[in-house]
Amino acid sequence: MSEDINVADDDVVDDDAGNRVQGGASLAVATYLVTSITSDAESVVIDTEERGNQLRFHVHVAPEDMGRVIGRRGRVAQAIRTVVAAAGARDGVQTSVDIVDD
Repeated sequence: MSEDINVADDDVVDDDAGNRVQGGASLAVATYLVTSITSDAESVVIDTEERGNQLRFHVHVAPEDMGRVIGRRGRVAQAIRTVVAAAGARDGVQTSVDIVDD
C-alpha cells in the first residue's frame, strides 16, 4: 500500500477517515528533515509503504537537491535514517528511508 501524505507541523498524521496513521511521528520527522535540507521544498515527495510493523519511506527530491540529501559519502542520508528510525522506535515501528533517483 503506497500513499502520499503531506505533513503539517504536528507529529500526528491523520488519514482521510480520521484514523491515526502508524508511524506518523517518523513521517513528520522525515518530511521536516528533507524539506529543511533541500532548496526546492515543494518538490519533496515521500511515498510510504507499510508492511505490518515496518514502514518504508521512498523520498523523491529535485535532481539538483539529490547531492544535498545524500551528502558526502552518504553521511546526511545515514543521519536522516538514524533520526527517522529513532522517531519510529518511539511509536514502536521499524522504519527505513530510501532516497529514490528518478
